[in-house]
Amino acid sequence: MAQASKSSAGKSKTPVKAKAASKKVVAKKVAPKDKEEVSEKFSGDYNLVIVESPSKAKTIKKYLGKGYQVAASNGHVKDLPKSKLGVDVKHGFAMDLVPITGKQVVLDKLAKLAKDAKAIYLAPDPDREGEAIAYHLMEELGKKKKYYRVLFNAITKNSVLKAIENPSELDENKYDSQKTRRILDRLVGYKISPILWEKVQRGLSAGRVQSVALRIIVEKEDEIKAFVSEQWFSITAKLKEGNTVFEANYYGEEPNKKMELLDIKVTDKILADIKNKDFKVTEIKKRERKQNPSPPFTTSKLQQEAVNKLGFTTKKAMMIAQRLYEGVDVKGEGMQGLITYMRTDSFRTEPEALASLRKYLKGRYGDKYLSEEPIYYKKKGNAAVNAQDAHEAIRPTNLEFEPSKIKDSLSDDEFKLYSLIWNKFVSSQMSPAVIDQTTVTFDVNKHFFRANGSIIKFAGFRTVYIESAMERAKKRGGDDENEEESSNDAGSNLLPDLKEGQNVKPVEIPVSEEHWTSPPPRYNEASLVKELEEKGIGRPSTYAAIISNITDKGYVEKIENRLLPTELGIAVCRMLISSFPNEMDVQFTAKLEEQLDLIAEGDVKWTKVLKDFWTPFEKTLDKAKEEMKDLKKQEIPTGINCGKCADGMMNIRWGKNGSFLACSNYPDCNHTEDFTKSLDGKINIVEKKYHSDACPKCNKRLEVKTGKYGKFVRCEDYPKCDTTLPFTLPVHCPECKTGKFVEKKGRFKFFYGCSSYPNCNNAMWDYPIQHVCPGCEYPVMGQRFSKRDGKFLQCPKCKHKVNLGDEE
Repeated sequence: MAQASKSSAGKSKTPVKAKAASKKVVAKKVAPKDKEEVSEKFSGDYNLVIVESPSKAKTIKKYLGKGYQVAASNGHVKDLPKSKLGVDVKHGFAMDLVPITGKQVVLDKLAKLAKDAKAIYLAPDPDREGEAIAYHLMEELGKKKKYYRVLFNAITKNSVLKAIENPSELDENKYDSQKTRRILDRLVGYKISPILWEKVQRGLSAGRVQSVALRIIVEKEDEIKAFVSEQWFSITAKLKEGNTVFEANYYGEEPNKKMELLDIKVTDKILADIKNKDFKVTEIKKRERKQNPSPPFTTSKLQQEAVNKLGFTTKKAMMIAQRLYEGVDVKGEGMQGLITYMRTDSFRTEPEALASLRKYLKGRYGDKYLSEEPIYYKKKGNAAVNAQDAHEAIRPTNLEFEPSKIKDSLSDDEFKLYSLIWNKFVSSQMSPAVIDQTTVTFDVNKHFFRANGSIIKFAGFRTVYIESAMERAKKRGGDDENEEESSNDAGSNLLPDLKEGQNVKPVEIPVSEEHWTSPPPRYNEASLVKELEEKGIGRPSTYAAIISNITDKGYVEKIENRLLPTELGIAVCRMLISSFPNEMDVQFTAKLEEQLDLIAEGDVKWTKVLKDFWTPFEKTLDKAKEEMKDLKKQEIPTGINCGKCADGMMNIRWGKNGSFLACSNYPDCNHTEDFTKSLDGKINIVEKKYHSDACPKCNKRLEVKTGKYGKFVRCEDYPKCDTTLPFTLPVHCPECKTGKFVEKKGRFKFFYGCSSYPNCNNAMWDYPIQHVCPGCEYPVMGQRFSKRDGKFLQCPKCKHKVNLGDEE
């Protein structure tokens, strides 16, 4: 079993074996009198601290100084093999873990450092995945060493030193929870995906959580298609008193009962009744409303606001937050971790940080802008049940690092996200905003109108932070995610000083406007994250990966920042719901997430959860293999005429690279087209593009296509001529002089490599341009862009830059 350390007051520190998995392993603090006491207990020259990322290692090394070596594992070091299931379901769900490709070099380096280390402090991220990495490192480095678990909630000097001085045990329950999650995902993915390969197309995948997220998006699309729009009308009068022009809207036939206008005849009668009539003020209501600040960010709220306010994707938001957490080189200060751990669903703030914030607010804004008492936020509803309170809310680690002071040390995107986190945290302890609201009721020939106005009397927390329109709409129960600030929030439609009984004349004759009720909006990334959180699907750390998976697999596409299911996504979703009703059920998936939480708490045995899942799932698999429909043989009519033969119609079909349009007269007519779909469901045929080179076999044109790994070219006479080649750029490789640059899709973005690979491994991240470098005469430069320099060329060898405004 794992080795860990335990201590009690007045006793020396001795490594002991971890408790059995059946019991909850409680993290016990090691409390030496001082750092020197720790060092005296070990022989050797240094202690080894292992973290996940190199940037975090660099920051922590600066804080620990001599006597410590800090190394990075670069994330997970072991995982299930890609070539097989790797889970023995008949023998206690034993995992066949192997080093991840390329990680043996990292493990060898860590083993070399661990050999002479006095003690090893395992400090991957403080979550379940981090706990798994810690266990895997211990298994690979040898269990005879002295191991301690270290949790860094923030990468600051005080936090790091405090964590090193107070290490805890490895938490086997948390590791069991991660193992269970990984096995569940593997069982679903490796058992269902091959069925999809056989029935639909190779390369598809099913996921325990991602497939349910797809279902949520598809059902929203069904809801939109089933929506029947209804007509309604509004009447607006433009009034003027003194120099102030304002608007009043039709309210109803009674002063306190709102009436909907659904009939044009009724609307026209009202317009006739009020034509050329004065608006008499019958009632003026004034009230003061307080708007309270909201809590600091949880992971999901940060993702939502980053999408709505900054236009980021959830994936981009998390990547930038990770950098801010691990450490940024601040001018004059060195590497600094700027925010606390960014994977959390707690609103809690540590008492010391809370006191520091209130002191900062008092000095920066004065007592007037500071809440009278400290505000303690609590989760509500289902969110409170599932909340993980191990980590506090996301906040700045040091209030001295105001965004404006360190802007020069951050990239534009880092500055935007850091400012968002900073302002949200600072505003969370500020005084409420005070808004004066006025409602004026008018009687016009027994028809009642209302005018609403508001003035922000005291900005309070709004001085620092205003939530996005989507969040405000959700709090009010609205559904318009794009609505502007309403009269409840801002000083819009300012009203003049009016008195009861006063008559006000309209500036022009009131008119009606026709409206149609709108279907519910499609999800964007922010609203999908909110929906997943509310339904208990996935966890904050997985939302970005879920969205990335379903888009990368072609199940969902993003159009105008909205998530629209593709024909493939809809078809696969329907097939999975039919064959795997339990696994595709939202409540079933949420229940599994709760079980994982219980395993982490030591309340449920991990093998029981897996057995309860596997037994019925195994039977469902056998049935699905026989009964699931074969999508390869299905076609969806589009009503579009074939552009090649006389009587053919284009149908949606599926191939190895996704869906496409094919003539219904196939194989007599082999005409195909790529297509896109607009938000209104219209199919648009993509205009074909051709490569400059001709087909080497038949000399016909080479059509540019897009596949799983990026662009490629294929003979326009396919399948009669089966020529398929990489998409090459008109730029020869300067290293081998024979190949051309080929656009390739890497793990995170496109790059450009030589077509002669593997004989030539020359590659560039930037788009290659045939341009001789003035600095070193290298014949190819890379095209780049920055806000400061605009578009320019940079040499991949000597880094010399050429401004495209100076040279062609």
